[in-house]
Amino acid sequence: MADRLRIGVIGAGGVAQIEHIPNLLRLPGLFDLRGVADPSAMVRGSVAERHGLAVFPDADALLAEPLDAVVVASPDALHLEHVAAALEAGLHVFCEKPLTYAAADIALLAAARDTAGKVLQTGYMKRFDPSYEALLAMLPSQRGALRQISVEVTDPDAGPFVKHHDWRAGNDLPADAGIRLRRLQAEQVGRAVPAVLDDIGVFGFCAAYASSIVHDVNAVHGILDALGIGDGQIVGAAFFAGGLGGQGAVSLLDGSALWTMSHLTVPDLPHYSERITLTFEGSSIELEFPSPWLNHAPTRLTERRGRDGALETRDIRTSYAEAFVEELKGFHRAVTAGEAVRNTAEAAGRDMKLLSGLAAWHANHSRRHKGEAA
Repeated sequence: MADRLRIGVIGAGGVAQIEHIPNLLRLPGLFDLRGVADPSAMVRGSVAERHGLAVFPDADALLAEPLDAVVVASPDALHLEHVAAALEAGLHVFCEKPLTYAAADIALLAAARDTAGKVLQTGYMKRFDPSYEALLAMLPSQRGALRQISVEVTDPDAGPFVKHHDWRAGNDLPADAGIRLRRLQAEQVGRAVPAVLDDIGVFGFCAAYASSIVHDVNAVHGILDALGIGDGQIVGAAFFAGGLGGQGAVSLLDGSALWTMSHLTVPDLPHYSERITLTFEGSSIELEFPSPWLNHAPTRLTERRGRDGALETRDIRTSYAEAFVEELKGFHRAVTAGEAVRNTAEAAGRDMKLLSGLAAWHANHSRRHKGEAA
């Protein structure tokens, strides 16, 4: 295979128009962007006019073109069918998170990947963040045992950070497209979560969990692997604020450490805050992420140490490289040079298994609590 990959993009929503399409075009030595598929005529016209790209009304039309790989950036509930179709067509696949909702469905995609002998990479860009990579390198030097991992996110959603971009959302899709999307979502969530979720639970699972905090879950799983710590036991979970918020707690090291996580969407507060903090007995490391929509805004990495009763603090900055670009470079290396895939289907399955377990914990305990109250 030539080093320059012929690639297409399935789905031209915000992340494709603002990140993936421009980034692929900025890497002409690595990628030859052959076309973009989207069901919205408005979006196709905008993409064609702005970038001079070939556009297609659906994934099948794009997959009929001579390609080596695709980026799947369609709505979450369509990832399963689009990734499966691309692998069946013999293409390498980069798919935005979540790979899909149910761990069992992800296992099927992994099997299809193996049958096709192709690369399948999930779009967890935080694994390519230079500050995250630096944190992993710092882990062996921390003092004492791990005691806590804390994930805290408040997010107004993309609006404040993308309105200055030249992009277009399509509002010209037929009503049956939305109906089908909701049906697929309900079917997949039903397979994913081993409990019955109410409407708030489904919304919270798809939004706060699978569309948002899944990034942090994946990042923490990478940290646990680097520390040699296995998966823990779920000890709490809740959806709140009508599903705009999702929370969870996992006991680690047989109760010697705790991992807590919380994500809240606050549309009327145009401020983004995302932190992952690791607390050891004598030191701590903190990652403070900017909004992912702000390119080349570095993640702040801070280390704190106790020494002779005093506090020592240092900030570490290793690079201004953009994680969205670096993950595409990693995908290219995996395809052309055989480099190990950093974000595998198996890792995505592990992430969704945890989130599904948290959602089930919420459903079961919420139902029990309501019964006790009655």
